[in-house]
Amino acid sequence: MPALPVRNADGSALLSFERLAEADLAGLDPSVPLTASLVVLRHGDTCLMVFNRFRQLWELPGGMIDPGETPLVAAVRELEEESAQRPDKLDLAGVARVTCAPDDRHEFLAIYRGCVDTPLPFVPNTEMSDATWWHPARELRALTPIDAALAHLCPAQ
Repeated sequence: MPALPVRNADGSALLSFERLAEADLAGLDPSVPLTASLVVLRHGDTCLMVFNRFRQLWELPGGMIDPGETPLVAAVRELEEESAQRPDKLDLAGVARVTCAPDDRHEFLAIYRGCVDTPLPFVPNTEMSDATWWHPARELRALTPIDAALAHLCPAQ
């Protein structure tokens, strides 16, 4: 398991990861916003990573929670938008606490996990130019350290 904190090149950091149930999201520190949902999606012993065409980095699929959305609904929506994958089920693996560069803003991220037996084909979109099924024991050039750490912290169910 990765030693925390884990830092990305831009200075953002993964400070902690806490396993909890969906119902426990309401008990998070209210002074730290829950802003986004990420998905650790497995196929066998690999994990889905998408290539962000703007940041030029491999990362976990996911993104901002829109007003009125639950973290789970955001995870499902972002996963489908960014990768076309639709697993039967996503479960909350836990919550990551991060600091976001450059303003050192603290946020919570809901981390979901799921698996697919037969991945759907990836279709490039406005945000993601590629996808790969990454084996966590292998190097993936331009993979964000925080997302790699989250993949390690959320093993298959």
